[in-house]
Amino acid sequence: MGLILGSVLLYKSIPNPSTTENSSPKAFSDEPLLNNLPESAKKTLLIYGRELIINTAAYLGPNGSIASISNGMNCGNCHLEAGTRSNANAYIKVAATYPKFKPRSGRVESVTFRVNDCLQRSLNGQILDTLSMEMMAIVAYIKWTAGISRPDHGEIHPGTPELPVLARAASVINGKDVFRTNCVVCHGNNGQGQLLPGATGYKYPPLWGDKSYNVSAGMYRLSKLAGFVKYNMPYTEKQGAPMLTDEQAWDVAAFVNSQPRGNKRFGSDWPEMAAKPYDYPFGPYADAYSEERHKYGPYGDIKKK
Repeated sequence: MGLILGSVLLYKSIPNPSTTENSSPKAFSDEPLLNNLPESAKKTLLIYGRELIINTAAYLGPNGSIASISNGMNCGNCHLEAGTRSNANAYIKVAATYPKFKPRSGRVESVTFRVNDCLQRSLNGQILDTLSMEMMAIVAYIKWTAGISRPDHGEIHPGTPELPVLARAASVINGKDVFRTNCVVCHGNNGQGQLLPGATGYKYPPLWGDKSYNVSAGMYRLSKLAGFVKYNMPYTEKQGAPMLTDEQAWDVAAFVNSQPRGNKRFGSDWPEMAAKPYDYPFGPYADAYSEERHKYGPYGDIKKK
């Protein structure tokens, strides 16, 4: 297990994985693919990396067995099915595309940098030591997913598709109705999700508040959240035809992102002002449109510029 000495994590052994998968119910599992690998230190590391993705909170959450550096969400709450689900922030192209330049940071990012970025933003937490066993396991697993295939739905598509922008602004009022009809059964009337027994993570994550992603996370951009919602929500065991229209996805994203959440900001974000995305909700901008317009739209004129 782990001991924290200063800023360095020292490890005697890799913890035994839990038997409960937290990220999504009845999900596709690549676990058999891992179990069929020849016994080796690499296999052990990969299994641990997958466990950390699915059950992040059990190890790194408020009551984590290794450290307390995140808010209780799991990486698998956004990277569905341990980062192997199409159009749900799949990891499949990470190994081939990183290191790469990212305009948000204005620098060439490594995989470890990206993981720590997610911990600080999407899990509203702190960075993990880059030399820790946990970081090495997470990175190893993320890179390993490049070689897997999913017999249940063919090619795995990374990221989430960007939806066509609406001719109008996304509506918080309409989005509230969409939320009440489609989302409360999992995320609750107050949007705080459902904890697993023992409070070691979320079966369904909170959508706002300090236990959700903060304002610096990618999901705080409406285009990112709307695309994720359109192709993955309401959550179903198998992917098929989306259940929500584009308008419903944009509107419910507007409602969710209108709610209070952690206000952690990074002054170094978007050093090139003109590189800010059309739906980035914080100025200053290279154009004359307001923060409100950049957050909710309409986006057509902004995209043209």
